[in-house]
This record gives sequence, structure tokens and C-alpha cells, in this order.
Amino acid sequence: MGPEDERYMAEALRQAELAAEAGEVPVGAVAVLGGRIVGRAGNQRELLKDPTAHAEMLVLTQAAAETGSWRLDGITLYVTLEPCAMCAGAMVLGRVKRLVYGAADPKAGACGSVLNVIDHPALNHRVPVEAGVLAGRCGAVLREFFAVRRRAGESDE
Repeated sequence: MGPEDERYMAEALRQAELAAEAGEVPVGAVAVLGGRIVGRAGNQRELLKDPTAHAEMLVLTQAAAETGSWRLDGITLYVTLEPCAMCAGAMVLGRVKRLVYGAADPKAGACGSVLNVIDHPALNHRVPVEAGVLAGRCGAVLREFFAVRRRAGESDE
């Protein structure tokens, strides 16, 4: 982990915070190619009414549009939460160069926690992973979001 990883993860955290402000689960992602951000997003499932509108999926689409190719072999993807099976599968299919994530997801993580889609030996591409970058901050954003929601639910009773 280097200062570049922390800098780009901080931008992914900003995207997560924007998602939280919009009422979305606060997960943010940033795609980087050659030191340049080519995609950034937070979750937009509620906004778009789309179960696939995870931050990672949106960023992969943006990066493909920016580069003009579905082959994202030069892209490093920064995500605040360990990707799920859908997102990890999309990274493998898109041939992402590297994944950097913050907080582990012990319930649905597919990059080593619950499943390991990102490095499955049966698949034709494996994505190297750097886990735990700014993990404390990434986890705190999620914990705070869900704590507020729980308190709001209690006050509605």
C-alpha cells in the first residue's frame, strides 16, 4: 500500500459519503488508469431502481466508455467495501488489472471473505487484490450509516 492507494481510496470514500447523503448504502468506487481517474461513483440502486447499480458496476461502465474498450486491463479499481460476487465477476470479465478495497465484507464479500471469485482458478483471469486500505474509515462510514437508519427506525415506532 502506498500513498497513491490512500489518495484514490480517499476519493472513493468521498463517493461513499455522497451516496449516504442520497440515502444509498455508502459504498464508493474509483477507477484509475495511468494516474488519471476514469470513473467514480457511489451506489445508486435506490436512485436508479436497479439491483446492479453498485458503485463498482457504475465505475466499470464509466471506465469502459472512457477507454473505448470493455478490456480494462490497465485499470486499478478502488472500492470502499469488498466487492460482492456480481462486482467481482464483472472485474474478472473486464480483466481489471488490480483491485484495492477498504473494509472486508464478512457477509457477502467475494474477494476472499465469503467467496473468492476474483482469484478463482477456473476463471480465465485473476485480479490481484490489496485489502484493508483505509479500512477503518471505510468501515466507519458504513457503521454510521446503518446506526442512523436503526435509530430512525426505532423513533418511528
